[in-house]
Amino acid sequence: MRIRIVDAFTDRPFAGNPAGVLLLDAFPEDDWLQNVALEVNHAETAFAHRLPESPEADWALRWFTPATEVAMCGHATLATAHVLHTTGTHTGPVRFATRSGVLIATPADDGSITLDFPTAPLTAVEVPDGVAEALGAEPLTAFDTGPSVGDLVVELADEKTVRGLTPDHKALAAYSTRGLIATARAEDPARGYDFVSRCFFPNVGIDEDPVTGSAHTALAPYWSERLGRPDLTGLQASPRSGLVRTGLRGERTLLTGRAVTVIDGELHA
Repeated sequence: MRIRIVDAFTDRPFAGNPAGVLLLDAFPEDDWLQNVALEVNHAETAFAHRLPESPEADWALRWFTPATEVAMCGHATLATAHVLHTTGTHTGPVRFATRSGVLIATPADDGSITLDFPTAPLTAVEVPDGVAEALGAEPLTAFDTGPSVGDLVVELADEKTVRGLTPDHKALAAYSTRGLIATARAEDPARGYDFVSRCFFPNVGIDEDPVTGSAHTALAPYWSERLGRPDLTGLQASPRSGLVRTGLRGERTLLTGRAVTVIDGELHA
């Protein structure tokens, strides 16, 4: 079967967040899906198959890290939509049936794709004891993102602090279901982004995720409230880096980005 590696939330290869994408006739056993994701060994591998009899969705979609299945993944959804549209397998908006409900990916004429995801509910919490030491920086605020995202969001003093983090990944595992999102206001919005972030997910086997769509369902409401605008651009300042345009629409958040197929091959197992 065909297997593709797609770099998501970037317009050039070897940047953004790579995801494996497999289009199937049906979902095989979970052990096989997990083994393929481990073999691909990227943050996520997406598996999708058609739903010809469903009035609510066009494709079923699941996501696996090398360690476990996850309930939501933005970059692998973008990667899957990119494969469907660039191969002519699906035209127009595509509706994915997922563990997080029906998620819609809509292509634009400029080659970008917009994902329609649920907005993460933010709940202010006290900064947990030990987070500053594990992260290597003192948080200004902390927010829980709810069960779907499963992260702790912390705002840091400035962009330079976020970029310079060298956290203790093992220690960070104690503070949320998935991991921690560190963020700060952009130093210079004239550079084309309004806020920066980095994402550390030790509980799903990912020390640092390069560009995280699901994290931006929490970052969008967080920064939209502070900056007074519903439409923003976030830079995830990982070594690979990537841009996510966000549009806060109440209980839904729009995530817009591009993707590039870098490998198109065959899986023989």
